Order: sequence, then structure tokens, then C-alpha cells
Amino acid sequence: MSVHKPAWFSEETIMVSTAPTCGLTKGGRLLPLVDPTTGKRLQEKDPDTGVLVDAVNDQLLEDMKALVSGDVTETLRFIPSKDVSLRTAVPVYYDRRFEEHFHEAMIEEAFSGFKSATLGELVEKDVITVRGGHGSPSQDQRVGDVPYIKVSDLRAGLVNINPTNRIPHVVARKQFWKGESSGLKAFDIMCPERTSKNIGDFCVLMPGQEQLVVTKEVIILRPGVEADFDPFYLLWALTLKAVRDQWKRIVFMQTNREDVGKRYLEIRIPVAPDRETADRVSQPFREYFTTLAKARSDLNDYLSSSDLHHFFVSGVERDAVDADDLLEEAGVEAVAEEAVAD
Repeated sequence: MSVHKPAWFSEETIMVSTAPTCGLTKGGRLLPLVDPTTGKRLQEKDPDTGVLVDAVNDQLLEDMKALVSGDVTETLRFIPSKDVSLRTAVPVYYDRRFEEHFHEAMIEEAFSGFKSATLGELVEKDVITVRGGHGSPSQDQRVGDVPYIKVSDLRAGLVNINPTNRIPHVVARKQFWKGESSGLKAFDIMCPERTSKNIGDFCVLMPGQEQLVVTKEVIILRPGVEADFDPFYLLWALTLKAVRDQWKRIVFMQTNREDVGKRYLEIRIPVAPDRETADRVSQPFREYFTTLAKARSDLNDYLSSSDLHHFFVSGVERDAVDADDLLEEAGVEAVAEEAVAD
């Protein structure tokens, strides 16, 4: 028996809709269409009764109507069959709008002279290094002095140490670090790789916080031996909107949490033409985090001079150091005054 093939059918391509709504809420009720400018529900006439009813937010239906009529929408795509894998059979993964927006941004004057590369390409060339966290100690092991960092501790650009979540030093060394130290460095860039909603939001490991145990569900990046930039440029690049939006394409739901697997290596970032340019564009990040590091160190100096206070700011548990030492300790070169002036 022959099977009818619609006019849009192709052996070479697969139709993919990345429509964010299908007309229903999680509870199975109709999803109302809301005006984003007023916050009020939009209404339309019921075709049978003529009575005004709430309009339904069903972008998937709009995509299917467009498919039948031969029209196009922002969320309806035809992907070459050879590019679709069952291992990534998730519609949003094939939404190329985020990649297109990145390439559009790269032709702007602000990125004149810049090239681009994926994180995976930069890893292969030793321009950046990527590693995961150490592991997750059991609840009964959390009775020591070494801070244990969970994904919920990475927020607002910083690693927030929970003083009640620590494990014994011997457990950290033997079970998680596999050595005398954590292998982390000041100003390492960290973000969750499997969590809820904050994947792609990067945080900075401050000086004094290096000896931590970090859950495996974390990605840790730093400039590699071939890098012509420091951690602050890497953070600048990763926080660009055109880069941050790319994470929306590679975040998949796994059981009850989202994850990125190794797909984060597909994220594309701008690469500065030289060190001077890299330092210039990232100077606000460098100034903010090194100033913050100095302030935390000064606070520690004050707290250490008296027994009157409880240490309440995570990461100030260190000897006082001046700002230049903090930079040198992290392998960050100071920026020439003329570069900053530009």
C-alpha cells in the first residue's frame, strides 16, 4: 500500500520545530497567550460562539500551519538528514538562530580584527584547558575543614563557600584530589555542566579559595600554554550575550536536571587578534576581580588582627597580599597604562 507523502516531505532533510510552546501548561491546562508589554492575557473570538476567550499560546500549531502552507517561521527548520543524530534527537539542538546571531555580532565594528573558534578547537590547540570537578563526598563526610562546592554555590559571578559544607583534609587529599592540592588556581573560570537553569553562567575562583573539593558537575576553564590572553579575557568572551545565548541550544534535560555533556565544546567565542586587544577589552573584568581580591585580603588582614569577629566572607581565610602579588600568583600580567587608557 502506498503512503501519501506531503508536499514538504524530503528524503534529504528532516523537519524540526523548536517551538517553545504547544498550547498546554505542565498541568495539562490551556496555556494562555500573554502580551509581554502589559502582562495581560490576549483574547480572541471563539469561531463557534463569537464569544471572547483567552488566546492559546501554541507556537507548535503555528509551525504546523506554516509547514502546510509552505511558509517559514523562526522556529521551523529543515535540517540535512546527515546532520541529525539519534544521540542528539532534541529539537533545540538544531536551532541555528543562536549561531547565526553570533556570526552577525562578529561583523560589528567592536569585533574588528577578531576571529572565532569553538571551545573544542581551543582545547585541541592548547589555548585553553578544561577539566571537571573532583567528586561528591557523602553527607557523613562533611565534618572537616576543606570546603565542598556544589553547583548551587556558583552564583553571581563568585564561588560562595558554605561554612557548614566541609570535609576532612585527609579525605580531600586521598579520595578527591589524589594528591596534596586541589589542582585549582586563582581566577579559574567555573560553571555548572549539569544543574538547573544556570548552566553557562560563569564564576571566578578568587585567591584564597584554591583548596576546595568541587562537585564533578562543574566545568573548570583556564588559559592554556598557547593562550594569548588571561582568565579575565576568557570571562569577558564567555559572558558576551552572543556567546551566552548559544548555551540554550546545547542544554538538554536529563531526568530531572539539565546537562550539557561534552556539547559545551561546540560553544563559539571570539578570539582577539593580539594580547593588547585582549587586555584592553577585558580590563573592566580584570579591575573588578583584582580589586575585589585585594579587598577580601584586606578584610582578612583586619579579621586576623582580632579575635572579636567571626569569619563570614568566604575566601578571606588567607594571609593579606597586595594586588600585584595576587596577579602574579594567578599568572595574570598587569596591563600597561597606555593600554588601559585606550
